Amino acid sequence: MDGDALYSIGDLARRTGLTVKTIRFYSDEGIVPPAARDRAGHRRYDLAAVARLDLVRTLRDLGLDLPTIRRVVDREISLPGVAAAHAEALGAQIRTLRLRRAVLTAVARRGSTPEETELMHKLARLSEDERHRLIDDFLHAAFGATDPVLAGVMRSMTPELPDDPEPEQVEAWIELAELSRDPGLRAALRRMADDLAADRRRAGQAPPRPDPAAVARDLAAPALAAGVDPASPDADAYVTALTARFAHEHDPAELRARLAVAADPRRERYLQLLAVINGWPPPESLIPALDWFTKALDARFPPATRP
Repeated sequence: MDGDALYSIGDLARRTGLTVKTIRFYSDEGIVPPAARDRAGHRRYDLAAVARLDLVRTLRDLGLDLPTIRRVVDREISLPGVAAAHAEALGAQIRTLRLRRAVLTAVARRGSTPEETELMHKLARLSEDERHRLIDDFLHAAFGATDPVLAGVMRSMTPELPDDPEPEQVEAWIELAELSRDPGLRAALRRMADDLAADRRRAGQAPPRPDPAAVARDLAAPALAAGVDPASPDADAYVTALTARFAHEHDPAELRARLAVAADPRRERYLQLLAVINGWPPPESLIPALDWFTKALDARFPPATRP
C-alpha cells in the first residue's frame, strides 16, 4: 500500500483484522469516514483511516464508549484527559468489585445467613467518613475519657483503610467493624481504660508503673520456652516475681483480673485485624503468657481464698 492509494472496506478488514461489518458501522457513525467513493458509490479509505481504526479498536478495548471515541479522533477532546477520567472511573469500579469479592468470600467462608450477609455488605460500602464515625463511636464508648494517654491509645487503635485496599484488608475491615459492635469487647476495653486511669492516679507525679500484662509477657517468656507447668513448684519463682512487682498496687485477685481482661481473645483479634488494615506487622500474641500466669495464679490463690 502506498500513501496515495485508496482502499475498500475489504482491504481495511484484511489490514486491521476487523470485520467488514464493524468497519461499515464505524463509517456510518462518522468515526472512520471514507476519503472518497468510486463510480459505483463504494466507499474508499486512505491510510489515515487505517490509523483511525487502530486507535478506535484500542480505545474500545480499553472500554471507552463510541461518542467519546468520536470526539477523541475528531480532536474535540484530548486523549490524555479522557484516559485520566476513564482510569479514575475504572479505579472506582475495581474498588467496588473488590468490596463485593471480599463480602462474597467472607460469606462463603463463614457460611453466613442472609441477615449477616446484608450487614457485611453495608459495612463494606461505608464511606470513609462513615467508617471513621463508626470506629470513633466504638472507641469513645470503650475509653470514654479525654486523658492524653487514652487519646493516644485510641489513635493507635483506629483503622485506616487505604483508598485502594487489598482484598484481605477489606475482609479485615468487615470483620473489625462487626467486632466493634460487640458489647463484650467494649466492656473489656473500658475496664482496661479504667485500670490505666487508676494506675495514673495512683502514681501521681511519679512515672506510671508498667502494665501488668506487659510484665507478665516478659516474665512468662522463659517459663513458656522451658515448658514449665504453671501449677508446678517450678513456677513459684515466676509468680513471686510478678506478685512482688505489683504488691503495692494489686493483690493476686486484682492482678489475675487485669491479666484476664488483657487476654480477651476479642481484643487480640481486633489488634490483628487492625494490623492487616493499616499494613502493620502482625502483633505479638499476649494470650499464651497471660493464660500461663492466670493458671499459675489460680493454682496458688484459688478463688475461695481470694479477698
